[in-house]
Amino acid sequence: MLDRTMTFSIGNEKEREMKQILTAVYDALREKGYNPINQIVGYLLSEDPTYITTHNNARSLIRKIDRDELLRALVQCYLNN
Repeated sequence: MLDRTMTFSIGNEKEREMKQILTAVYDALREKGYNPINQIVGYLLSEDPTYITTHNNARSLIRKIDRDELLRALVQCYLNN
């Protein structure tokens, strides 16, 4: 019998959830005719939820993400680190 240790990474799961939420918010903004990038950046800079539409529950979804964690993940992704 082989005893194998399975590893579990909360970080990867959290990043996957952030990506799903951000994609859903992006899609909702696009569907409503907004420029999704500008709206998301406005939200990230100000933390003002009115930058995000309520369409498809996008405003509630984006508030589930910790802004600091999202910014860290975005910078890491941009710098490929």
